[in-house]
Amino acid sequence: MNAASNSEQPAAIDHRCPLCTGEQAQEMHRDRGSASCNPRAYYRCDRCKLIFVPPGHFLSPQAEKAEYDLHQNHSQDLGYRRFLSRLTNPLIDCLQPQSQGLDFGSGPGPTLSVMLEDAGHRVALYDLFYADNAAVFDRQYDFITATEVVEHLRQPRLELERLWRCLRPGGVLGLMTKLSRDDAAFAGWHYKSDRTHICFFSRQTFEWLAARWQANLTILGQDVILLRKEH
Repeated sequence: MNAASNSEQPAAIDHRCPLCTGEQAQEMHRDRGSASCNPRAYYRCDRCKLIFVPPGHFLSPQAEKAEYDLHQNHSQDLGYRRFLSRLTNPLIDCLQPQSQGLDFGSGPGPTLSVMLEDAGHRVALYDLFYADNAAVFDRQYDFITATEVVEHLRQPRLELERLWRCLRPGGVLGLMTKLSRDDAAFAGWHYKSDRTHICFFSRQTFEWLAARWQANLTILGQDVILLRKEH
C-alpha cells in the first residue's frame, strides 16, 4: 500500500535519517506483504529527502552477500563496460594524467577499475565482501568511484563522509545510482524491489549533500553524479 495515497497524512516517526541524522521522516510507501516476506516500509527524510528502509528490514550480511554472488559482471563484458562508461567517460574528462583513485564497492568482478587503468590511471579497490582492506582509507585520492553502491549502504553518512575525507582538494567523487523521482513513480519502481537496496537518493538529496560539503555538483541523466571537492 502506498501510504502517500491515503487521505490521512502519515504521522512523523521518531527515526533518525541515516544520512543527515534528521529526526523527522514520513512513511511514503509500503510494499504489499507475502507469505515469504514482511512488507517493507520506506520513509522520506524531511530535511535531505533521502528515502530509506528501516533496519528491521535489512537482510543479514550472509543473505546480502549471497545476492551479490549471483552477479555475473566481469571486465570483458562489453555491455557492462558500456553501462559503466556513462560514469567513466565524464570522469576521465575531469582527471589529470596518471591520477590515483579508489573504487569503493568494487564487487566480485572489478571492471570500472580496469577501464580507468586502461586510460592511464591507478586504482585501489575496496569492497566489504570481496576486497575488505581498510588500509585504503588511510590514503588520499584524486578520484573515488562508487557504482551501484550507495543504495546498499546501511550507514550512508559514515561511509560517504569517510570517502569525502579521502579526496584531495580538487578531487572528484563519482557515483552511479538511480535517482528517485515522484511518489507515483516510486510505487512501481523496479529499483526498490531489490531487497539489498535500502537507500534511495534524489536530486534534492545530492543538492543537500553538495551544500553540506561545499562541493561542485554535476548530475548527468538519471544515475550519474559527480561531486568535486573545492577545498
